[in-house]
Amino acid sequence: MVTTVRSLGLQGISGYEVTVECFLSGGLPAFDVVGLGDTAVKEARERVRAAIKNCGAKFPVSRITVNLAPANLKKEGTVYDLPLLLGILAGEGEIDAPASDAAFIGELSLTGALRPISGVLPMAMAAVRAGVKTLYVPAANAAEATLADGLTVYGVETAPQLLSHLRGEKKLSPAARWEPAAETDAVPDFADVMGQENVKRALEIAAAGSHNVLLIGSPGAGKSMLARRLPSILPDMTHDEALESTEIWSVAGLTDSKHPLLTQRPFRAPHHTLSAAAMSGGGRALSPGEISLAHHGVLFLDEFPEFHRDVLESLRAPLEDGEVTITRAAGSVTLPSRFMLVGAMNPCRCGWYGHPSGRCRCSQKDVEKYVSKISGPLLDRMDLQVSVPSVEFEAMRRREKAESSAAVRERVNAARDIQKRRFAGTKVTCNAYMSAPMVGEFCRLDEAGEKLLKGAFDRLGLTARSHDKLLRVARTIADLDGSERIEVHHLAEAIQYRNTDILRGEG
Repeated sequence: MVTTVRSLGLQGISGYEVTVECFLSGGLPAFDVVGLGDTAVKEARERVRAAIKNCGAKFPVSRITVNLAPANLKKEGTVYDLPLLLGILAGEGEIDAPASDAAFIGELSLTGALRPISGVLPMAMAAVRAGVKTLYVPAANAAEATLADGLTVYGVETAPQLLSHLRGEKKLSPAARWEPAAETDAVPDFADVMGQENVKRALEIAAAGSHNVLLIGSPGAGKSMLARRLPSILPDMTHDEALESTEIWSVAGLTDSKHPLLTQRPFRAPHHTLSAAAMSGGGRALSPGEISLAHHGVLFLDEFPEFHRDVLESLRAPLEDGEVTITRAAGSVTLPSRFMLVGAMNPCRCGWYGHPSGRCRCSQKDVEKYVSKISGPLLDRMDLQVSVPSVEFEAMRRREKAESSAAVRERVNAARDIQKRRFAGTKVTCNAYMSAPMVGEFCRLDEAGEKLLKGAFDRLGLTARSHDKLLRVARTIADLDGSERIEVHHLAEAIQYRNTDILRGEG
């Protein structure tokens, strides 16, 4: 007789249903697991054997064959320990076969305790799509599993506890749906930054339209300080955005029982020594990289030119498409990567080119060589290129408090609300992601604006991409101003952020 237990697996960041089929037969004692499992799945045999014995149950002395269906998909991880245990005990007659609308996932310790696993949210959402009504998970993962609507979730501490529940001896209580509490983590505030009003304005525009930004300035000007305060003015996440981002973080093992859902937009700041695989994703399990972990948030690259060339070039396609396809020997998977890129760099290797102190000793050739580390196509994808001047002494000694992030965020949220209404019924959520036809429809200019744009196009040598990006930025500036039309002054402000001469110290 074959006993079946429903479970779930992961492929990339998407969950799918797995059926655990257990068959106990006569013959020499053996325990085989088939169905294209990795080493962790194969090793489940020893964990399950020890857990059954330490739970006080009898491990069957027979030939045990377990199949993980569908057998053509690679099974990875330790999530199948619990359904394996239940299938064997049901086949032995220790318990009744689990209900057909229930699914089980979890890693077992040798004592029978359940340990937390990664990727619970995408598996829980896959369970809903598969018609599962009841999901049993390790207690530490219960809060995350409750985020999937339409499921009754049970958090299980130990295998004996679950067996008592299934036998009707001592019922478990369903886990309550997790609700986010008030945020207690302090986020750095823009009020801490003295001066740099022009840069703050540029970051406000970037946050309002999700535009990419490149900050160029000498050491100590405040580039990193400003970038790290960007999350404090980003617009609120929608529920769908929070779930999409949390699925990725869950697969990467970055969620926990206290923070099962991302309530703030991700902010990732990897070191410049990371590899292209770490940036785009991959590895043995085709896990998400930094650009996917920054989905619906910010990817901040400090010391921009110091990143390896292949790492920077790997950003080009995701910036355009909003997704990245990883192809390795283990297979191929497409991951979402709709992020806002913020780069910070010095104007030369020593950092002081163009500084009033005149301390730079780099030759013009050295400066050009340093700047050339950023390719033209990647630079063309930076919507705003902002000069960050050194802070003056008077600004540092100013006593009055600068504008707070809360005040800026109100304006950003108001601008995003305008964009949500504008793009209602489409997949576009903000100005930076407008398609070319949308740019033509929502970024119309009057005669004066057309004349100004033509002059900028010729003078700055704009490409078709940078032409559209300039109009998208102008549209965001108009939204911040509450204007239905793009006026000349909105376009003029957008043009000043496309001046690439600042990369050579001329701006």
